Amino acid sequence: MTQGKSDLGTRAIVAVALIALAAIALWAGGLGFWLVIAVVALLMMAEYAELSGAGLREKRLAQYALTVPLAIMAPGLAAGPGFLALGLVIGAAFFVAAATRKGQLAAGVLYSGLPALALVALRAHPAHGLLYTFWAMALVWACDTGAYFAGRAIGGPKLAPLISPNKTWAGFLGGVAAAGAFAALLVIGFGLPVILALATPFLAMLAQVGDLFESHLKRCAGVKDSGNLLPGHGGILDRLDGLVAVAPFAALLVLVAA
Repeated sequence: MTQGKSDLGTRAIVAVALIALAAIALWAGGLGFWLVIAVVALLMMAEYAELSGAGLREKRLAQYALTVPLAIMAPGLAAGPGFLALGLVIGAAFFVAAATRKGQLAAGVLYSGLPALALVALRAHPAHGLLYTFWAMALVWACDTGAYFAGRAIGGPKLAPLISPNKTWAGFLGGVAAAGAFAALLVIGFGLPVILALATPFLAMLAQVGDLFESHLKRCAGVKDSGNLLPGHGGILDRLDGLVAVAPFAALLVLVAA
């Protein structure tokens, strides 16, 4: 077996495992979903800390600070994913900033904590938690898929060559179109509110901005991947950069419009 085929097989196995874990956690909801999200948020915080140049002590401090709002989010065991948890995420960021004098590390608490809060809140929606959370997560996957195939098939002008040389405007538009089509299917097949479907193309744009932002962080840190936890895929942030940007806005949309 060639190295290329071996790498492709590894990527496929890891991808299937990640999809299965996400599906099981999403379907389970409740404490099971919260636990997966909390662990992922702490791993994201660790990778963000390393990208920001923080030392081991500072990384651990940021993770410990984040555990407080994550614990409060636990549905049924604590206050749950509400305004108290939001205030504690912001408070944890201020604490890390004061304790380390590193604003970028403190920003990592928000970067990791806010999407975690948003996803747990979406899943805890009393009527349509499964649908809304699946919409928020899967629109990012649809966007990534559409962007990949449109970029490969069409090519053309680069989107942001100084940040991510492989991304093209064709891929950007392909991702937006794929996410929009996916949302339309959810409207037809599962009753997703039309207002959320209409917002989906804009969220797809935001997902790709989140992707570029994470690429910028890696370029500043001088690394190719945010970590090596996922063989063939890099780190947690490499897989969730788009969702980090989308989840808080998706939760806000559901709160005010759905």
